[in-house]
Amino acid sequence: MRGHGTPKSCNGSGAWQETSTINAEEGSMKTRHGTTTTPPMGDGRGPLSGLGVLKSLPAVLFLSTVLFAPFSALGEEKAAAEKKVEDIVVEAEKILTPTRQADETVYTGTAVTKKGIEAQGPRASTSVYETLRILPGIQVESADPFGLAAEQQAIRVRGVRGYLGALTVEGIPNYGGNPIGPRDYIYDMINVESVSVYKGAVPGDLGTGVGSRGGALWLQPKWPKEDFGVSLGQSVGSHSYTRTVGRVDSGTIEPLGTKLSASYSYTEVDKWKGPGKVGPRNNANVMVQQAVGDWLDAKLWVNVNDLDQNLYKPLTYQQTRDLSDTYNKDYNKSRTGVPAQDIHYYNYNKGSYNNSDVFALLTFKPWEHFQFVLKPYYADEDTEIYQGTAAQGGLIQKRYRDIDRTGIIAEARGSMAPFAATLGYLYEESDMNITQKNYGISGMNLVYKGVGVAATTGTTYIHSPYLKVSGSHGPFDWQAGMKSFRFEDSDSEGYTTPPPSYTPVPAPDLNREARTYEIWLPTVGLGYRLLDDLSVYASYGKNFIRPYSYLPLVSLYNTNRKTFQAAGLTLNDLFEGYDIERSDNVDLGFRWNTQWFELAPTLFYAKHKNLLTTVYDPRVNLSYQQNIGKAEGYGLDVETNVFLMKNLTLFLNPTFTVLEYDDDITYQGKTFDVEGEQVVDTPKYMVRAGLLYSYKDLELIPSVRFSGKRYGDIQHNEKIDSFTVVDFGARYKWKNVFFNNTLNLSLDIYNVFNKRYVSLINVSDDSRGGAASYYAGAPFTAILSATLEF
Repeated sequence: MRGHGTPKSCNGSGAWQETSTINAEEGSMKTRHGTTTTPPMGDGRGPLSGLGVLKSLPAVLFLSTVLFAPFSALGEEKAAAEKKVEDIVVEAEKILTPTRQADETVYTGTAVTKKGIEAQGPRASTSVYETLRILPGIQVESADPFGLAAEQQAIRVRGVRGYLGALTVEGIPNYGGNPIGPRDYIYDMINVESVSVYKGAVPGDLGTGVGSRGGALWLQPKWPKEDFGVSLGQSVGSHSYTRTVGRVDSGTIEPLGTKLSASYSYTEVDKWKGPGKVGPRNNANVMVQQAVGDWLDAKLWVNVNDLDQNLYKPLTYQQTRDLSDTYNKDYNKSRTGVPAQDIHYYNYNKGSYNNSDVFALLTFKPWEHFQFVLKPYYADEDTEIYQGTAAQGGLIQKRYRDIDRTGIIAEARGSMAPFAATLGYLYEESDMNITQKNYGISGMNLVYKGVGVAATTGTTYIHSPYLKVSGSHGPFDWQAGMKSFRFEDSDSEGYTTPPPSYTPVPAPDLNREARTYEIWLPTVGLGYRLLDDLSVYASYGKNFIRPYSYLPLVSLYNTNRKTFQAAGLTLNDLFEGYDIERSDNVDLGFRWNTQWFELAPTLFYAKHKNLLTTVYDPRVNLSYQQNIGKAEGYGLDVETNVFLMKNLTLFLNPTFTVLEYDDDITYQGKTFDVEGEQVVDTPKYMVRAGLLYSYKDLELIPSVRFSGKRYGDIQHNEKIDSFTVVDFGARYKWKNVFFNNTLNLSLDIYNVFNKRYVSLINVSDDSRGGAASYYAGAPFTAILSATLEF
């Protein structure tokens, strides 16, 4: 993808990314580039106040008007200040582009384009994380080759676990609890135009929800099209894989100019090993867009996802030593009547996940260079997960998650050459009812044995105002922001459920007090254009994650309750040691675009504090987690495109990552010498590389992914070898078929050479030997797809 500069434009919702227009007759792409200018107003992203704080909204709006109204009067100066841009012709669509948020001037993120999503095949159609495999600095591993399995996947961003990061749709947060973090499996990517990734400094207008220490993602919806269109697709593949998907766009409906889209998909597959299925997965999505004159643009998003799955069984470290014998080891197909064996019965290890979310995006434009944006939203999660455990001779634990989140983001934005500013506020109320019930195994039946964790929960609140400013002066671009995050956690009353009745009994020592956690999050970015095709940039940002991992602490206290009581300790005392994890992140890089290559290396450094770390308590001779840990990270990400021929591009994205413990760790009175050692499950070296070859309507995409050695424990005794996996994709566009419509045919092969390796490691950063779970990487997998567009 040839270019001489860093192009900018608005994607329609305020995300500033490279734009492209396809010439249908010539099959080429035109990309705009030029010197940096203050971007024109888009149609909005953003926060202000909401629900319980709606009474403060008029004051915020008034303040915003006072601050930004002068921008409108002087907005005409902006056009004169902008310099002319030129068009250049390139031969292929980009799979990665630099990106930035609205009212920012420095590119601090990378976007995976629609082309980049499609290039990764069907596994990237049902999982957001699967779209990120081609990026440097991001490690994505899964037990499932199809991108279907929920919460049996791991992502690390520069060594930090991805569930400590943020995922948003149009800036609206997506997350849940137990485990904390994003639900990446609830969207169908046919409805997503691009995925923007921020690995270092995170812009303030991303609704980070619970935090951003593991980076942040912005999903840009594929809003309804201007013209009528239908897309129908069918995929079949290995292990009885089947996927049926369709989307209809109404086009502009006169006389009101309404635009609608609706999509539905059904996906199901047999597990590649052991009994059971992943699926069925049903996803439905509806979007509506309505303009009212030039002063209001209204959009509506509704998404519903329902998934059933049988879980993959993890391996022990000892079993990973001989994959030739254990590679296909999984849960048992039938029951034996013996509890210690039947905890491994496949239908006692399953999950049902139901998620729905709806939001509106309302953009008011009272003046040409000034706008208000409102984003009210609601999200619901109902999940049940069964898993066997060896406790008490064999139990089945059933986890419930009933989560409701309601919020609003409001924002005011204005620009006056050469400046732009954004003032926003996010408010959210959340009810998370998470419980765990125990069932004994009696013959072929399950018998209720009380609640493992019983506690009342209340409503929690998030308040997060922010301000961003940016500008340009000659070859300099700059931006700065400040965001406040305030999390008001509810109190909780604890109960026990003693046998034989298992009736809840109040237990005051299991009560938790309400707490409030706050943090200020500054960001700053600088850019300088050395040449038309060469620019350098630097950025700083403070990221965070609010307290998490409540249930493990509650369970440990409950299991050792008499010991803690004898020492005069309550559960609330243990939670006194919980706090916000935080990190300071610095990026320094350059982007060099020439006729023959594009090169974008980034040096990064991060200092992590208050990490949730296991500590030893001599009062009870037990160890449990508290927010006292420290770590240091640094490394190099490189994005590279080399244009070998007119129709042949090499992409090469290597990564060098170091994430080290700053101190030794003490467990059960024993000190482990881990200072300066690499954090678990973090390879120092990774490479994502491949070729994009096109000939007329045929496209071939061979690719390779390499991951260096990793460890499953802090002492580095459980070593997992490096691996290299080759994938292959082929695309053919059959034009003018079925009444001049287009039929897209594709073949995707994952793990072409059937490499046996360890993919996912499920482990905490401070885990000792024997604590990690390991999952084998999926074998050779082939998927054939056909999509008719008309």
